[in-house]
Order: sequence, then structure tokens, then C-alpha cells
Amino acid sequence: MSIESDIHTLWQQYNNDELTAETTDTAVYETLDTFLAAIESGDIRAAEPTGNTTGPEGWNVNEWVKQGILLNFSLRETRPREYGDVTYHDVLPLRESHDLGDRGTRNTPDGTVIRRGAHLGADCIMMSPSFVNIGAYVGDGTLVDSCDTVGSCAQIGSNVKLGANTLIGGVLEPVEDTPVIIESDAALGAGCRVTSGFHIGENTIIGENTLLSPRIPVYDLVDETVYYGKLPANRRAFTRYVESSLGDHDLFESGAYKPAVVAVDIEAETVDQTRREEALRE
Repeated sequence: MSIESDIHTLWQQYNNDELTAETTDTAVYETLDTFLAAIESGDIRAAEPTGNTTGPEGWNVNEWVKQGILLNFSLRETRPREYGDVTYHDVLPLRESHDLGDRGTRNTPDGTVIRRGAHLGADCIMMSPSFVNIGAYVGDGTLVDSCDTVGSCAQIGSNVKLGANTLIGGVLEPVEDTPVIIESDAALGAGCRVTSGFHIGENTIIGENTLLSPRIPVYDLVDETVYYGKLPANRRAFTRYVESSLGDHDLFESGAYKPAVVAVDIEAETVDQTRREEALRE
């Protein structure tokens, strides 16, 4: 049987109250450990590109992977664990990191946390403090800068630059059907927030402190289209404020404003300013 079919079977048993933390045996835990190891190696992913088209339509979401992650929380008990001189309480240990150095990936002390079931590709850099959650996929050559969080099941492509204090949302709490997807060669400025399954196209550069969410419109001046939930490839995007339908109110004069995102063509000098420093990876 495949890992996928094993997880489907366990999920059905769990939903039918045939499987609980008290009744789980060694064979089930071995299946769950194999599942986590397959995510860590990149053999399975919460979502994966189909190669047939670009944009959100070019990805398949593997719901069964999310089910496997939830089973790891539901069928395991919280217990004390040791990490260095620190005792913490969780259902899973942190991810082993002995394989990272062999692939040119480095994480700086003190405070880079990689949870079990997270994948980091080759030649990545993780600056402290930062956190990569279970189910996340971080592609080759990507920079996770200080104070960054990569949420559960988020899919980050190759050679992506996540600026300091960037938040990439997850899909477990609150529950979302689609993870955040950031295509390869994108660059996010410091303080960006990407939530609720938002999709960022490749080669796109996001200005500092930009909030990207399906509830915030993206005014694409290239296609002359308003998008929700996605930012096309090869764009430079930044926050602007537009008039809100709330209108005048006693608490504020001249009406209210709400955030929006404006997307324009990328200029060559902008690309040059966000290029990778290869010396960091030699």
C-alpha cells in the first residue's frame, strides 16, 4: 500500500471513532513517522505544481497530506521533550537537522526552529529567530530571514527571498483548503503578510509591509484587471489605500479608506536590487 492509501484508511478509522490516541498501536505510529519523513524529504507535498498551466490553476492541493498532519496531532499525546537545555511540551519532537549541512543549507543559532514534517531544500538559509511549521515546503536556495514564520503546509519555491519579519500563513488553524503558495524567484520585503491561501506568481517583487489576502483586491495595471487571492508573475506590488464603502462616519471625517495592492511591471533596476548574493551560498 502507498502512504496516501494508508493515511486515507487511518483518517476514515479516526472519523468513525475506531481509532483514538488510547488505541493507537506501534504500526500506526510507524505509518505516521514514515509520512512525516516523506514530507521532510520532499517526496510528498501538501500541494504540488501540475506543470500544465501557471497561476493557482497550475497546482493540485493534496488534502490527504493535511489529514495526515492532523492525525499526528490527534493520535499522539503531548509530553515533555528536550532540546538542548530546554524542556518543551508538544506532540512531536523538532525536525532532525543533520541532513541540512550535507545539502548546503544552514540555520543560524540561536532560535531557528524547524518542526517535524517540514522540508528545507538545498542551499537554503534560515536566520534566527525564525520558524518553519509542519507540512511546509521551502525550495532550494530560499532565504528565510530573521523573525520570519512559514506556516503549516505553505509552499515556497526556489530562490525566494523572505524579508525580515515576514509572516506566511498556514492552513491548520484557522482551517483553509488551500495553502499559501509562493512561486520561485519571488522576493518579499520586510514585514510582509501572506495569508489564507494567497498565490504569488514567480519573479514577483513585493514591497515592504504589504498584506496579501484574498479579501484585499489586487489592482493589476498590466492586465488592467482586479484580482483576488492571487498576484500574477513578473510584477512589482505594493500597498495603496482606496476609499472604503463605509463612507463618512461620526468618528472620522472625510470617509474611510481600506488597503489595496497595486501591481505593475518589474523594472530591470528593481530586479537587480533584489538579486541573490551567491557568496552567501558558496
